[in-house]
Amino acid sequence: MALQMLISGLLLGGMYALIASGFSIVNGVMKLFNFSHGAFVMLGAYVTFWSTVKLGINPILSIPISMILMFAIGYIVQKYIINLIVKAPTYMTLILTFGLNMLLVNIALVLWTGDVRSTPMPLAGMRLNLYGASIPVIRLIAFIISILVTIILNLMMGKTSFGRSINAARMDLDAAKLVGVNISNTYALTFGIGTALAGCAGSLIAMVGAISPSMASLYSIKAFAICILGGSGSMMGPLVGGIIIGLLETFGVAVLGAGYQEAVSFSVLLILLIFRPKGIFGKELY
Repeated sequence: MALQMLISGLLLGGMYALIASGFSIVNGVMKLFNFSHGAFVMLGAYVTFWSTVKLGINPILSIPISMILMFAIGYIVQKYIINLIVKAPTYMTLILTFGLNMLLVNIALVLWTGDVRSTPMPLAGMRLNLYGASIPVIRLIAFIISILVTIILNLMMGKTSFGRSINAARMDLDAAKLVGVNISNTYALTFGIGTALAGCAGSLIAMVGAISPSMASLYSIKAFAICILGGSGSMMGPLVGGIIIGLLETFGVAVLGAGYQEAVSFSVLLILLIFRPKGIFGKELY
């Protein structure tokens, strides 16, 4: 039983880490809490669902499509909407991104209704057994993809020129400007990467569970919670925070029941904000 919960928690935490990575990179560079992040997760999920149902594309092969589409949308949204108030007080950016989240959710409701849908998966019934624990193959594949994408993101930040530009803007904006970094373009790239990660996470969620427009707000708040837990703007924080939240929710459900899954993670967030507001790896909140 304990091994089963541990495995389930790790599989869930890997997906949470990917969701939070996109949120964290935007927050770290732009000092922006992007509460439209969950809407891009939701859109990524629908890209995979409709690609599978209407076009017959394998759900795994739809992930690059989802990431490219979400990157393009995110780049345009930042460059022509969010960039207009990126230097405004925090509450203004919160209002804008929250409003954007509501707009995208309502567009999804008009286009696809509020029906809960699930993506047909070729390997849906397959499971692996490990010392008595049952591991769904689809969830294992989603976990591996989540961790790989998160690791690739971290490598990209240190090994590529635009990754170094993003890091420079994250560490010292004024110094980045002095060495010739195009801040406007860097912000748009950063937001695009964040939304691409959200799209990838949405595709994986569509592979392993049910989707609906209402999922957007939940994942925005959960990404925020994991980001704060791991450390605001930290690259390692989302991975560690996501795994911790996944484990806590899994064990919490086993002890308290399924109705308390969200309460467990947000209770941990509340306790952390009281005793260590900077998170595990991050700096003090601003």
